[in-house]
Amino acid sequence: MEKFLRFNDKIQEAAGGISALLSVLLVLLVSIDVIARYLFNSGSVAAQELEWHIFALIFILAAGYTLKHDEHVKIDVLYSRFSPKKQALVNILGVIFLLIPFCLFVIWFSIDFFLVSFEINEASSDPGGLPARYILKLFIPIGFILLLMQGISFLHASLIEYKQNSGDK
Repeated sequence: MEKFLRFNDKIQEAAGGISALLSVLLVLLVSIDVIARYLFNSGSVAAQELEWHIFALIFILAAGYTLKHDEHVKIDVLYSRFSPKKQALVNILGVIFLLIPFCLFVIWFSIDFFLVSFEINEASSDPGGLPARYILKLFIPIGFILLLMQGISFLHASLIEYKQNSGDK
């Protein structure tokens, strides 16, 4: 398990780093696109599609990284009042009954989604759009595999936390 945890940490940090670089690239691309459209009356369908493709990649690749660093958006009105043992229990139950099944569901169905797209060599339906849309679709199962891996790591940490606080009431 320790090997998996170390490997997962490296993978999540790499995915987070890639997402950060893609964020900078996205800001530059959007800036260039806006300047081209409003100053030079020139736009590109491919550039606009690339913007949302990059945004999707940022979101997909950063999900596991965000969970690793406990930065997901959440409303913890009740959770913050729980003891560490109850928080760990909520985390354990959430991972087992929500996160893992959802990740497995998305991975299972997104693989077919990618394969069909790949088989038909799916491209943008817009004139001047991007080719090879299946590349973007490939990142759906990849991103959810990363999230699943981080969920397993989070489950492991929560189990340890629960055991350590089992003397609390």
